[in-house]
Amino acid sequence: MQEDIRQHVLQRIEQDYGLKHRPGTEYVRGGRCPSCGKKELYTSHLKPWVLRCGRQAKCGREVSVKDVYEDLFDDWSKRHERTEAAPNAAADAYLQYSRGFDLAPLRGLYSQESYHDRKIGEGTATVRFALAKGGYWERLIDRAHRFGKQKARFMPGQSYAGVWWIAPKAAEQLPTAKEVWITEGIFDAIAHMQHGNTAVSGMSSNAFPEQSLRALLDLRRNDLPVLVWAYDNEPAAREYVRKHVRRAEAMGFKCRAALIPQQAGRKTDWNDLHLRALAASGTDEQHAQWHADITEARYQGDLLLAKTAIEKGALMYAHTQRREFHLEHRSRLYWFHFDSVKFDKLCQERAKRKEDPDEELDHDEADKIRRACSSVEEIANCYPEALYFQSHEKTDESWYFFRVSFPHDDPPVKGTFTGAQVASASEFKKRLISMAQGAVFTGSGHQLDCIIRDVLFNITKVQTIDFVGYSADHASYILGDIAVRDGEVSIANAEDYFEFKKLRVKTTQKSIRLDIQRDAEKFRTDWLAWLWTCFGTHGMVALTFWFGSLFANQIRASTKSFPFLEATGEAGAGKTTLLTFLWKLLGRSDYEGFDPAKSSKAGRARAMGQISGMPVVLLEADRSDADRAHARSFEWDELKDYYGGGTLATRGVRNGGNDTYEPPFLGTICISQNAAVDASEAILTRIVKLHFRKPQVTTESRIAADNLNSLQVEDLSHFLIKAVRAEGQVLEAFKERVRFYEAKLRDRGDLRMERVIKNHAQMLALFDALRVVIDIPEQIVVDTREALVTAAMERQSAVSADNALVNEFWEVYEYLETTNGGLPAVNHSRDPSRIAINLNEFAAKAAHHSQQLADLKVLRSLLRDSRRHKCVDSNVAVNSAIRQGAMGAAATVKCWVFKA
Repeated sequence: MQEDIRQHVLQRIEQDYGLKHRPGTEYVRGGRCPSCGKKELYTSHLKPWVLRCGRQAKCGREVSVKDVYEDLFDDWSKRHERTEAAPNAAADAYLQYSRGFDLAPLRGLYSQESYHDRKIGEGTATVRFALAKGGYWERLIDRAHRFGKQKARFMPGQSYAGVWWIAPKAAEQLPTAKEVWITEGIFDAIAHMQHGNTAVSGMSSNAFPEQSLRALLDLRRNDLPVLVWAYDNEPAAREYVRKHVRRAEAMGFKCRAALIPQQAGRKTDWNDLHLRALAASGTDEQHAQWHADITEARYQGDLLLAKTAIEKGALMYAHTQRREFHLEHRSRLYWFHFDSVKFDKLCQERAKRKEDPDEELDHDEADKIRRACSSVEEIANCYPEALYFQSHEKTDESWYFFRVSFPHDDPPVKGTFTGAQVASASEFKKRLISMAQGAVFTGSGHQLDCIIRDVLFNITKVQTIDFVGYSADHASYILGDIAVRDGEVSIANAEDYFEFKKLRVKTTQKSIRLDIQRDAEKFRTDWLAWLWTCFGTHGMVALTFWFGSLFANQIRASTKSFPFLEATGEAGAGKTTLLTFLWKLLGRSDYEGFDPAKSSKAGRARAMGQISGMPVVLLEADRSDADRAHARSFEWDELKDYYGGGTLATRGVRNGGNDTYEPPFLGTICISQNAAVDASEAILTRIVKLHFRKPQVTTESRIAADNLNSLQVEDLSHFLIKAVRAEGQVLEAFKERVRFYEAKLRDRGDLRMERVIKNHAQMLALFDALRVVIDIPEQIVVDTREALVTAAMERQSAVSADNALVNEFWEVYEYLETTNGGLPAVNHSRDPSRIAINLNEFAAKAAHHSQQLADLKVLRSLLRDSRRHKCVDSNVAVNSAIRQGAMGAAATVKCWVFKA
């Protein structure tokens, strides 16, 4: 290992794992194992390639430092600049220090070249190998993660099919080699060559090297070597190994296979085994490590090529000496049993037939006797495979995640089993057949217990979240089968979870479907002009809110608030068109929102808890159904705590104790309805308001609206990836600009409500941050900023003003008071600082004078929040200044009392 890299590695493993070097020893020890948590982790001080847990029997975890500290091994051109004297400086360093190869036998086989990706505008140095049919294969070596899945590439337009890559040294060995190892990659072949094996690279698992094999056949027709197919241990590659073996055997070759056992969540190849051997101290130990790994790989390869279940079981028995166990063969589950009593009896009978009773069994005879004493029975017509344990710690819920494979062509089925379902054969059978069509388990309870004991021991653990979007606990965006963390996009692995170094996480939320476009070139940007044409500044503010929602949790963590958005306006004003377009930017098609008045409180809590860092759109309820119980259950004040990310609901945890689960609100609130929100001041001050009016339709606006409607989610949803990948830049821009805008709004002097200032300053800052992700013309920027300042002023006025129905009430009051010749008509108060009104009498006199009033039931709820005349009390007995009782005494009247 390169010395400066080694020093960095030693520093980091001491910080991250607690490994310490004792002077005079060749190891660093005492680190905490990431799997079992014991302080048994160790590695070589001179060659710290692999961290190992010392509890080999109980844990055996191995951690490759190249996987953990990728940044130390991914920018070779920067560390090793190319010169005339050293044209391959970066390539040499990469092969020597990252791959661990001795360069002497590789000289002349490769060169250092470069590659530039026009899509992302990035370049890298490469290690290039020439191929026999022309063209080349090259490995990208400078921060290859920038290029997504493309870590290597072939020369465009050239084919390698039918011919393997072979080094001159291996070509010299071909005439006499007893075995020829056929690997997938060039580096895999070089790893074998470094340990003395004759190895070639087929370049891909699906490419059968027919031309090269026919040439070998002509070269050694009467003395053919054994072909060892050493492809990657992946499902597709294993199938190709079986196919290639059948074709090679038909040509006359004898074949074996070698497969590397895989650790959960990490791919291990032959180069990794080479580095593992290098990490051992001393040449003998290195040879022993490599030999042990090769032996295990050969055993796994023999299992792959076993033609029958009984043959596979016999191989496993010879390897483990266990008398009974389960096994998989051709996607069916079998139970193997070895009859040791019968074996002893047959051995005794054999001894009696031999002249020398003490003569040992030869290999073939012993194998025949073992086969005769072995039996297998099918216990499932499929293969249920436990992949990992998933848990939701906050709710104390957990499941085992299984994949069920079939011997027919149907794809595997994946699903969860509870602890109770894997603990009982009858429950396991019920769950299996209900999860996977036609899957039947016929094993006994004893057999299931043995299977579960084996497959669940030290099983991978995956954390779960029950929503889609931003997870603060994992500092990641989990977006269905895509995740973004620190600007890096990850795809869910074959087991449906994401792995970020030491962290494994998945979402259990299946109700929210996101269709996200990964290809940046397919992202359209012409929609911005259409959005402006149709909706003007309102469209830009709504876009800013949708964009800012992606970062709402991070913003709330520092500011303790995130504004609500209200979009009102008469029918036909375009609110639905705007909302469905904005949702497409976040990967949701044909969606607008839900009506909170048509759901129960528990239903609303669940709906609002399904997402994080995205808007929850509340659509207007059918107000004609307002008397229904579920409609009355919704009040705007429910939303008050969501402004700061408050609790959605309190649910009990099913653990027999008093524990509760209180999920926080992780989304944002958008209210879309025809009428303005009628709520308390606490709600109104949390809102940024947009009011849409029916547009004056022009040919240009009609075309723009049609264009917006015709855009598909595939054209727009890359916006989501662009936005969250820029998380760091966006939050930095927001942090800087929000302070600026808060100061600006306060300095105006005509804005006094602190919450209104804060909300609109956040929107202004987010609008500036939006420019990090998309280009916005300067005139649109100016107009939108002005619109947000105007919206702040209007919001302050709206909060200070009475409801329109209350205003109407007081206007009728003032009119009625003028109808009695200067004497009070409806004000019963004798105190000039008070107004006392009997509402029923008030309504009657208003009707008599042809004045329109709202329904008294509605007024009674609104008048309590009257601002023009503050409500003092309701239903109070007042000594009337209008009515007289018996014998001229003043009458007592029940009134609502307000300040005059």
